[in-house]
Parts: sequence; C-alpha cells; structure tokens
Amino acid sequence: MKLSLKHVVYLISIFALFILLNSPFFWKMMYPIQFESEVKDAADYFEVSPYLVLAVMQTESRFNHDRLSKKGATGLMQLMPETAKWANKESGLHKDPNSYIDDPKSNILLGSWYLSYLINKYDQDELKAIVAYNAGQGHVDRWIESGIWDGTEYRIDQIPFGETRHYVARVLYFKKRYEEIYRDQFN
Repeated sequence: MKLSLKHVVYLISIFALFILLNSPFFWKMMYPIQFESEVKDAADYFEVSPYLVLAVMQTESRFNHDRLSKKGATGLMQLMPETAKWANKESGLHKDPNSYIDDPKSNILLGSWYLSYLINKYDQDELKAIVAYNAGQGHVDRWIESGIWDGTEYRIDQIPFGETRHYVARVLYFKKRYEEIYRDQFN
C-alpha cells in the first residue's frame, strides 16, 4: 500500500504532536512556576512540600504578587490581614507586619509557615490543611466534630462551602501537576 504525501505529512504531524505533548518543555510552558528560589527556601525551612506551596500560589493568585481579593486577602499566598498578623507573631518571623503585602518573599515565607502550622495541627493531613487555609480552622474543626465532613478526600462533596470544595480540587490538581512536571526540580 502506497501512502500519499498528504498521509505522510499527517502521520509525521501526529508523531510530532505526540512528541511535543510528552516533552517536559511543553508541560513547563503549560504550567510555569515563578518565585522558584523563594518557594524552595520557604518550603525547606518550614518542611512543607514546595509543590503544595506552588499549588496554593497558583490557585490563590496565579503568581500575581500584587493580587488583592474582594475580601482583602493579599499577595501571592492571599493572606488575610488578621491571619498574617497572627502568623507573623506566632511564627517568630517578626517581619514588618506590612511586608507580607508588598514583598513576595515575605508573603511566601509567611504563607508557607501557615501551611506548615495547619499541616502540623491536623496531624500531617495536607487535605485538612488545604481546606483550613481556605475556609478557616474553626470551620474545619466544626465540620469534622459535628460530622458534616469526615475529613477525607473521597467526601470533599460534604464540605458546606462550594468555594472551598472548588478550591481544594484546584489545589490538589495543581499540586499533582507540579509534582509530575517539576519532580526533579526541588530535590
């Protein structure tokens, strides 16, 4: 069977597309990261997954360090002012209380400390920490104590806040993508 030039070009195009879609370059273009050294430093210092920090940053601000939410959360990690003040005091970082707003490094550092705090609070359960990062610790504690949510990924649909259900799904998705794409970058 003889292939026409049109078929050959088609097969070569399909093969090239397959190669492109399986290249690290393509996926790094689709899921770029920013502030890599700041994330690595903060994640190492507070013993939290750099992929989790990146996923939170992507979900919260899409790596826009000037982001200000309608509710008043600021920066890459979208810290609420009261949470940032509390975390600044509790963490022992003793930064200028307003530096987390303007300085990406301080925002990442404080947000990473807060993630680490939540992970430790919930016995190394990253899922509960992610939910608490968005909905607040008080809500998570009440939902689990009252049986509204059982604390598992399988039952995320039990979380009463639609925004939080969506947030958790996005953070988990981005964390998995970053782990796959940048698996050798944070060793």
